[in-house]
Amino acid sequence: MKDLKEFNIHFVGFKEGSHLFNYEIDNTFFEAFNYDEFLSSSIKIELNFIKKSTHFELEFSATGHVTIPCDTTNEPFDLVVNPAISMVVKFGPEFNDDNEDIIIITYDANKIDVSQYIYEMIILAIPQKRVHPKVLDGTMESEALSKLEELQIKEEKNVSNETDPRWDKLKNITTEKNT
Repeated sequence: MKDLKEFNIHFVGFKEGSHLFNYEIDNTFFEAFNYDEFLSSSIKIELNFIKKSTHFELEFSATGHVTIPCDTTNEPFDLVVNPAISMVVKFGPEFNDDNEDIIIITYDANKIDVSQYIYEMIILAIPQKRVHPKVLDGTMESEALSKLEELQIKEEKNVSNETDPRWDKLKNITTEKNT
């Protein structure tokens, strides 16, 4: 992974209180994590870094869009993303990020890298099944949808109430046993 120095927050010397950080995210950010599923992206991140006497509170919020291919038609579309997460950063003898809400950094740390948290926040905001809005509302005209409709299994509904005579004998088994 490439070094993302702009996402390192050197908190030594910060006064207690709120400190605001703004970031502009595009595909170069995701390339640093070897993630290439977005055709393009434009996301603004706002980080409210609240320094308290014994810990920090980080409040992330994002607004923007990513251009991704539809899983059904492979047509690209813009997906609006606006996730938000909050976490607490405490000090301890060793680094620990097992808990998603509480991060523990070492006592001698003088900075925190927030790039991984921003990356995870955005990636987790993308739905697993990505469907173009025009597919959902039925207005999409594409070759892929036409082919899918052509290959769709057509169900024939048997309107008659006739049953298979082989099953009629099985229905009598329980009644014959009781007599």
